[in-house]
Amino acid sequence: MQVLNTRAARGTALLALGSILLVGCSSAATTSETAAAGDGATAAGSGETLIVYTNSNSDGRGEWVTEQAAEAGFEIEIVGLGGADLTNRILAEQNNPVGDVVFGLNTMFFETLKADDAITAYEPAWADEVPQDAGDPVDGAYWPLVDQAIVMVYDEASADAPPADMADLWNDPAYQGTYEVNTALGQATPQLVVAGILAPYVDESGEVSEEGWAQVEAYFANGSPAVEGTDLYSRFERDEVDYGIVPSGGIIARDEEYGTTTAIVPSENGVPFVTEQIGVIAGTDQEAEAQAFIDWFGSSEVQGAFAEQFNSMPVSEAAQEQANPEVVELVGSVQRADIDFALVREHIGAWIERIELEYLP
Repeated sequence: MQVLNTRAARGTALLALGSILLVGCSSAATTSETAAAGDGATAAGSGETLIVYTNSNSDGRGEWVTEQAAEAGFEIEIVGLGGADLTNRILAEQNNPVGDVVFGLNTMFFETLKADDAITAYEPAWADEVPQDAGDPVDGAYWPLVDQAIVMVYDEASADAPPADMADLWNDPAYQGTYEVNTALGQATPQLVVAGILAPYVDESGEVSEEGWAQVEAYFANGSPAVEGTDLYSRFERDEVDYGIVPSGGIIARDEEYGTTTAIVPSENGVPFVTEQIGVIAGTDQEAEAQAFIDWFGSSEVQGAFAEQFNSMPVSEAAQEQANPEVVELVGSVQRADIDFALVREHIGAWIERIELEYLP
């Protein structure tokens, strides 16, 4: 699809993205009529192309959203990148924005965009349907769509004596080398794991106690480093490790693929949650259209249909009625760690630098 002439400069910028995945329209799932026809979910777009940035367009999600949006009256073009790369691109484009809306990034990335005034506050029509503290309760610069818990898992059928608490894995010598650790600390999920371990040991200024650093040191020292390009469940299958970290959204698909029965290791301090957010990109010349898209996409009807199609866990309680009950039960079974993501955003770089210098081989 082509950006209109009035947005020629943005079209030129898009062509320069090169390796970015541009997701076009394709056939939709049978849930499309549900998403387009639900009360309050339909919308009349302006007819001008809306550029939607996301890191959540894989496995058919981009095609599905594009098709649903078209049925609701929006013409959109999805630009997909990884979370860190997408955040950096939005920051780099601040003087000449290409995108109009961004969704899928986690809270830490959205906090970075907010701190640099790269997103614009907007209260969507469905604001009352989601917990305020799941998004940005201070300024309303971003709003929550989907939850994923970052959990330590194992195959129930093959684990002999799972630990009573996740921290036992790195504190009890009996579990040494039995769990996978991801040392690629530039990635979002390993950073969230670090934030979760450190959360009970961080003060309001971002200082970490020595006990906290001891926990992090033990976590990396006693684990088995992840193998690049090898799925955790493949390592389960080969008896290389018994435990490892995954986002909850991928568990059902992995159980289906590997024939496993996944169980979650409890954590007294809770586990980090990835909450995928949505917001308006600052400086867009399509602000009203971007807001209308957010009203539509975040509605319980559309998020419910999205959850039904992709086994996601919507933040909206109304949308959860359409979600896979297994997903709802799984996410509801774990405690959310108390993490100040604004504080983490300020200090995660220094924390990761110390870990890489002192605790990684």
